[in-house]
Amino acid sequence: MSMPWRHVASISLICMMFASTHANTADALQQKLADNSCTSLRSAAAAEPGNGPMLLPSYPTLKQGDDSTRALQDVAFIYDNALAGIALTACGEPNQARRIADALLLAAAHDPSFKDGRLRNAYRAGLTDADKVQLPGYWQSHGNYWSQDPYQVGTSTGNVAWATLLLLTVYDSSHDRRYLKAAVAQLRWIQVHATGTAPPAGYEGGLFGYDNAQRAQHWKATEHNIDVYAAATWIVRDGGDPVVALQAKLAGSFVNAMWDNTQHRFLVGTLDDGKTLSRDKSGLDAQVWPLLAFNPHPAEWSKVWSWVDKQHRSGNGYGYRRQPDGIWTEGTAQVATALQASGKTVPDTVWQLLAAQRGDGGMLYATPQTRISTDFAIGPTSTHADFFYYHLPHLGATAWAVLAAKGWNPFTGQLIAPTENTP
Repeated sequence: MSMPWRHVASISLICMMFASTHANTADALQQKLADNSCTSLRSAAAAEPGNGPMLLPSYPTLKQGDDSTRALQDVAFIYDNALAGIALTACGEPNQARRIADALLLAAAHDPSFKDGRLRNAYRAGLTDADKVQLPGYWQSHGNYWSQDPYQVGTSTGNVAWATLLLLTVYDSSHDRRYLKAAVAQLRWIQVHATGTAPPAGYEGGLFGYDNAQRAQHWKATEHNIDVYAAATWIVRDGGDPVVALQAKLAGSFVNAMWDNTQHRFLVGTLDDGKTLSRDKSGLDAQVWPLLAFNPHPAEWSKVWSWVDKQHRSGNGYGYRRQPDGIWTEGTAQVATALQASGKTVPDTVWQLLAAQRGDGGMLYATPQTRISTDFAIGPTSTHADFFYYHLPHLGATAWAVLAAKGWNPFTGQLIAPTENTP
C-alpha cells in the first residue's frame, strides 16, 4: 500500500527540521570551541606586555620546583609557537602573530653559536632580551652545571618548515617582505643542511645535539616533507624562485613515494639510513596532513580515512600511534580540520571531546590520559621510544583546536574549501 502523499510530505519536513537542528547544534559546538580557544590564545599573548617580540610557553602551567618537568618549564617550542601565531591570525589577531614571527627573525639573526641563519627547536619563553632570544636551559643544582636538552637546542627540518609557514602567514597579513625573505632563507637552510639524495630522495630530519657535538639525522619523515612541500608551494604561489620550486617538487615526490596503495595509508618515512622504509609504525599526522597540504591530491589518498579510523581511533577521538593507548588532542583536531578539507562532516562527538579538554586556564590538555605513547624516540641518544604526551595544558593542542574550529588550513593560510577529490 502506498503512503498518502501528505504523510510523505510530513515525514520529509520532519527530517529536514531534524537535519537543520543537528546542523545548528554542530555549528554552535564548533563556534564555542573557536571562541574559547581564541580567548585563551589572546590571553596568553596579552600576558606578554607591549608590542615587542615574544614567544609563548608550550606548557604554560608548569611551575618551578618540580624536577620531573624541569626541562619543559618556560620552554617555547617553535612548532607550538608557529601554530599559535597561525591560530592567532585565524582569531583576528595578526599583530600578536607578528610578535611571534619577530622573535623568530631575531633568533635566526642572533644565534649564540652559529651564523647560518638557523632556528633551534625551542627557546626560552617570554619577551626577547634586547636583540636576542635566549636558548632554553636551567642551572642543575645537583652537580652545579648548566643543563640543556639536546633536542631543544637542535634544529628539526619539520620545525623549521612550520616556522616558515608562520612567516608566510604574517607576510600575507602584513605584506612586509621581510617575512617573505626570512621564509625563503629558512627553506634554503633546509636545502643546504637536510637534503637527502639516497632514494627515496627527500629532506632528512635535521640536526640533533649540543652546539659542540651536533649530528645529522639521516632519517626522512613524511611529516617533515609535507611541511617543506607546503611552505615551498606557498612561496611559489607568492612569486617564489626556481630553487624553492625545486624544493616543493622534491618534498612532494617523497610524500607521494610514501603512499602505500595496498594498505591505503602513508608510511611514516625511512629508518636512520635514509633508505629503508619504516613500515611497522604509523603517525596520525602523516596520514591526515597530506589532505590539507596537497590540493588537489591524488584521488586514492581519500582512502586513508579507513586506515585512520581502524588504526588510530581512540574512543570518540584519535591517538598518535597505531592502536593508540589514549587520545591525542592535537591529532584529533587535525583530523577535524582534514575532514572539513575532504568535504566530510565532523561528528559532534569530536567537537564535544575537544571542548572537554579545556583546562582551568583555558588551554587544552595535550591528552586526557596521564600519558600517551607515540612509538618514537626523542633523539639518537634515547634508549627507547621516549617521546610522550602528558596530561598538561598545551599551546599546540589549543592552536590546532582553533584551526579546526575556524576551518583554517595552516598549510595554505586560507579558509578551508572542500577539495575536488571528495569521493
